Amino acid sequence: MSSVTNGNVQPSMIYDSLPYYDNELEQYPILKQKVEKELAREGKPPQSLHPGVPPEPTLFANNPMLQAELERVQNHRLLPPLDTTRYQLPAPTTPESEEEWRKALDNARAQLEHQKTRHLNLALLQQYGSNAWRIHNYLNEAAAKHIEQTLEELKNLTTEVNRDRKNYQTRLGTQLTSLETRWTELISSILQIEMANVALEVEIDRLNKREVELAAAL
Repeated sequence: MSSVTNGNVQPSMIYDSLPYYDNELEQYPILKQKVEKELAREGKPPQSLHPGVPPEPTLFANNPMLQAELERVQNHRLLPPLDTTRYQLPAPTTPESEEEWRKALDNARAQLEHQKTRHLNLALLQQYGSNAWRIHNYLNEAAAKHIEQTLEELKNLTTEVNRDRKNYQTRLGTQLTSLETRWTELISSILQIEMANVALEVEIDRLNKREVELAAAL
C-alpha cells in the first residue's frame, strides 16, 4: 500500500513479522536477551494513536454546564456546597427600612411559590412517577442488553479475526519452513559440488604433474 503526501508517493510499509509462527526468541534465549537489551536502549514509543483511530468525541459540546460538570468530575474536584441562603427567611436588619421589608416580603413570596411548586411536583411524582420509573428502567435494560449483545459480537469478531490471522500465518509459516528446508538442501548440495570440484582440481593438478614427470623421464 502506498500513501500520497503533498503530491509525493510514499513507499509501502512491509511487515514481515509472523507472531503466530516466529518463535526464535523462545527457542534461543540468547536472542531474547539481545532484543530486550536493544529495546532498553531505545526510548519509549510515542503515545499518539494510530491515524486510523477517530479523534475523541467532545461530550456535551452544546451544553456548557454539563461540560463544566464533566470536567469537574474528571479533575476529582469536590462538588461546591449548595447555596441555602435563598431558602431562608431572614428578617430585615434595619426594621425602620421600608426597602429591606419589601425585599423580605418578596423573598417570602418567592419561598411560598417555591413550596407550592414542590408540592405540585410531589403530587405529580406520586401519581405518575412509578410508571415513568418503570419505563425508564425498561429502556435502560433494553439499552444494556443491546450494548452487551454488541460487545459479544465484537468479541466473536475479534476471535474470528485472530483465528484467521493464526491460520494464515501458520500456513505461510509452513511454506516458509518448506522453502527454508529446500534452501538448506540446495546450499548443502552446492557446497558438496564445490568440494567435489576442488577435489577434482587437485586430482587433475596431480595427474598433470605426474604426466610432466613421466614425459621428462622418457
